[in-house]
Amino acid sequence: MKTILILAMHGSPPNDFPRRELGEFFSLHARFEAAANSMDEASRSRYTELDQKMRSWPRTAENDPFHAASLSLARQIESESGLETRVCFNEFCAPTLEEVVKEAVEDGFQRIVVVTPMMTRGGEHAEVEIPTQIRQLQSEYPAVHFIYAWPFREEEIARFLTAQVRRFFN
Repeated sequence: MKTILILAMHGSPPNDFPRRELGEFFSLHARFEAAANSMDEASRSRYTELDQKMRSWPRTAENDPFHAASLSLARQIESESGLETRVCFNEFCAPTLEEVVKEAVEDGFQRIVVVTPMMTRGGEHAEVEIPTQIRQLQSEYPAVHFIYAWPFREEEIARFLTAQVRRFFN
């Protein structure tokens, strides 16, 4: 079965995005998160416009180090796992999980494994949004086998973090 790994990252606004529009975006974002249904059509439309502008903003290592690091991590995971690895972002930049899955299906992948470095339980993206998106995608692509490689075991997170701390003792 042709398998691909998708690394689901959070995302970050580019540091050269126009400040006035960034402030406007976050103001609308807060309103959207609090009560999307209470927003008027013009505000929803403007929020969508700014979201798309930010997601499609050209990324470089200079204007978005998080994006560059995400791509680098994907290359490392691909090397370690032997699986083609693509990156998606929950917010602030493209592509979305839906976009990457669509491309993967078009490229003939029948098994899609999604993983995120968001390790601890309780986070909205890892615990709610990503699994909800995967369920929706599963219904859109019933012939594709989806695996969400999450949650992480706490003891494995603890070992990983302890090893990281020990690196600094020597």
